[in-house]
Amino acid sequence: MQRAVFISILAISLFGSGRLYAGGLEVQKVADDVYAIVGAIGPRTAENLANNATFGFVVTDEGVVLIDAGGSSKGAQLIHQAIREVTTKPVTVVINTGGQDQRWIGNGYFKQQGARIIAAKEAVADQKRRASDQLSVLVTQMGEQAMSGTHPAYADETFDAELDLDIGGMLLHLRNPGRAHTPGDTFVWLPHRKLMFSGDIVYVERLLAVNSVSNSKTWMQSFDTMAALKPVRIIPGHGHVTDLKQARADTYNYLLALREGVAELMDRGLGLEAVSEIDQSQFDYLKFYEDLKGPNAHAVFREMEWD
Repeated sequence: MQRAVFISILAISLFGSGRLYAGGLEVQKVADDVYAIVGAIGPRTAENLANNATFGFVVTDEGVVLIDAGGSSKGAQLIHQAIREVTTKPVTVVINTGGQDQRWIGNGYFKQQGARIIAAKEAVADQKRRASDQLSVLVTQMGEQAMSGTHPAYADETFDAELDLDIGGMLLHLRNPGRAHTPGDTFVWLPHRKLMFSGDIVYVERLLAVNSVSNSKTWMQSFDTMAALKPVRIIPGHGHVTDLKQARADTYNYLLALREGVAELMDRGLGLEAVSEIDQSQFDYLKFYEDLKGPNAHAVFREMEWD
């Protein structure tokens, strides 16, 4: 816990503290015209309107480019309100970095505002497969009132693995290197600023979640692809603005340790019933460690049975 507090203080000292807005959203300036919107680290609630993730935006001469739309229509409105505290320019483009609910469920609100929605084809396919289940879970977690007005809306423009955009003089390189937390996880690279919006390829401050659509092996490969660009600053999928060192410590190193632990069990001829023997304690400084260490180990064991 002390290490978690230290890391949060370090992030603020490196990149500046943010300003809090409605719904607990914290706007953190990363560079000229580039901002992170840091949502709750905890679970989805009626108070945070499913914005329990990190989003971001870029202000260009042609309007605002928003990275991820929020977890509900009302959540999208809160994100829009936070943007308006920085600029009066309209949101003209929304990029979905994956299929997790916080990345796209708010699309409908921004479509009504006239924004273009862009996402990887794999992300849209994942969104469509899981939309019904995601919406059902959100209603259960937050209540019907919090989710009122929320309707699935998908990207107008899709791409396979790569898409380069020049929006108002700002270059944005979109890359879907492979399955990570979700099949369509995409990072957005601003080459002239050496900045990265990583989506759910990077978690900091909290333990990542390996779920039924994740793949830990290709997640690490996606991280390597992102890291090869040597970003100076990373706006992660969860947590405050960070650097590559912390991103590697909290995400890549955890996945590596988990896979090595599972491999060691398999070498000993042990099965799924033994995953509790995997020592994950070096990551106990991350939030939700106790909640997720068991499910993550089970998920990676199941995955590696078929490697």
